[in-house]
Amino acid sequence: MQKMRVAQVARAGGPFEIVEREITEPGAGQVRIKVEACGICHSDALTKEGTWPGIQYPRVPGHEVAGIIDAAGHGVVGWERGQRAGVGWHGGHCGYCDSCRRGDFVTCQIAFQVTGISYDGGYADYMIAPAGALVAIPEGLTAVEAAPLMDAGVTTFNALRNSGAGPGDLVAILGVGGLGHLGIQFAAKMGFRTVAIARGSDKEPFTRKLGASHYIDNQAQDPAVELMKMGGARAILATAPDNKAISAVLGGLGVNGRLMIVGVSDEPMQVPSIPLILGRRSIMGWPSGTPITTQEALSFSLLTGVRAMIEVFPLERAAEAFDLMMRGKVRFRAVLSTS
Repeated sequence: MQKMRVAQVARAGGPFEIVEREITEPGAGQVRIKVEACGICHSDALTKEGTWPGIQYPRVPGHEVAGIIDAAGHGVVGWERGQRAGVGWHGGHCGYCDSCRRGDFVTCQIAFQVTGISYDGGYADYMIAPAGALVAIPEGLTAVEAAPLMDAGVTTFNALRNSGAGPGDLVAILGVGGLGHLGIQFAAKMGFRTVAIARGSDKEPFTRKLGASHYIDNQAQDPAVELMKMGGARAILATAPDNKAISAVLGGLGVNGRLMIVGVSDEPMQVPSIPLILGRRSIMGWPSGTPITTQEALSFSLLTGVRAMIEVFPLERAAEAFDLMMRGKVRFRAVLSTS
């Protein structure tokens, strides 16, 4: 049997191990992907630390996968060997719960699967995935460019286009990190009057290069006051996992404004009820996306030039790359390459 390399975690909280495994054949309804690139996401810590319920070990993380279909199992229709494809956070669904029957697969209530959590992900030379989780990668995007768009990209893309904002509306992006630098680009390309909010005046030139029309330094200014001076935000995309900073921008929402939260924090958030009631303002969390919406994010990125800023690491350096990402030392997305 042929062998492949994987970067696995043998137990909850354990270190990454580079080991060899046999390359297995895909089962019915599955494909085997020859992984070319896999993004490293903060959510991979759920696998590394074992904080997602029911993880079975050893487990290979990775849900920002880009590669080529190497083999297809029985019953796979619409996907062929040699086709460019990837897998994101959405790794499968039951198909029969109320959410799935409504076509809302990302909120599947029975058997929602997460790539790299429910089954082995893309920190590997090869991986097996359900055909229903596949995302077609358009020509014009390299595997390294496509990988971070499989989760970070589609998350910010979907949150913005479901925020209720329209072309010309004021939209603020809180945070200029791995999610935020993509959010600014998407917002600008969608035709929003884009405001970037971050700490320190030194980030302003960079955010303007990304497409921001305005910049607010939330260390020196009250972001809510500054947003209201501009008429109030139709939407605020909160990408920074800082609930104090999120609470501080709530007052900058205009009438019918919506706060979209994609940055994960374990801390409670303080929300004053009166401004929400009087201005019909709302707060919404947003998960990643389904395979078809991920394809739409990739196509939009290709069309408009939205790209993640990436640092590339070989698979053998998965542990180092993960550690740098967790410590905020990567600018802005880490991607593993198998080549």
